[in-house]
Amino acid sequence: MSTKSHGTGRIATDTSAKPKRNTIVSVFKPGAVVGIVDSPEAARKAARLPDGAVDFLEWRADCLGCPIPNAKFPWIITARHSIEGGKNSMSSAARRDALSSLLPVAAIVDIEVRSLVSLQSVVQQAKVSRVPVLASFHDFKKTPSSARLREVIRQAEDSGANAVKIAAHTASPADVARLLDLFSTSRLPLAVMGMGPLGMSSRVLLANCGSVLNYGWLHAPNVPGQWAARELAKILRQCSGQDRH
Repeated sequence: MSTKSHGTGRIATDTSAKPKRNTIVSVFKPGAVVGIVDSPEAARKAARLPDGAVDFLEWRADCLGCPIPNAKFPWIITARHSIEGGKNSMSSAARRDALSSLLPVAAIVDIEVRSLVSLQSVVQQAKVSRVPVLASFHDFKKTPSSARLREVIRQAEDSGANAVKIAAHTASPADVARLLDLFSTSRLPLAVMGMGPLGMSSRVLLANCGSVLNYGWLHAPNVPGQWAARELAKILRQCSGQDRH
């Protein structure tokens, strides 16, 4: 569950393999844990994390704005759309400007599938800068149909994303099964997680089945069914039989 960063904080990518429709970068490793920095309290806790506690930190620019502090872990940057849980009702222009300014210190940029067109300039800037694009989709009320989820992945791939993040409300085993099935159909790396009643159990299962980014809170949960990031890292180590160093 570890990644290697280099002097700039940027994560090395594997360019030796021939790309398919998109370049699949080696930054996306199954079982990686992300600590969410969405408040000043979370930022202070992130600064005190010991080596190996998580694999990434996510900077929520919609919550905290810019600039971004130095950190010992690679940054995933996002400025979340208000429909998908974003704070402070940022306009598209404000989100674009925030992400553009943060790209030089980013390991990954997270842009919602719904925003890939309106923020296409950020997508192109990321491509030029060799920063992988994670296309995200959130449904806080239900797990969409399999057809809808596959369409989301297709839209992300067609727009040039390097990986897809899907977070959905999971209330039944059938909901979790639909999320699990995505791993057998996607050509892109997937970060998949549940929220709600089966959120915590589904996150462990999905991480062990291939989810490449698995999010946890540092100060307080921001959706039902989240693990604390360090607890999630611990249980995933126990499941894999590996120690974090």
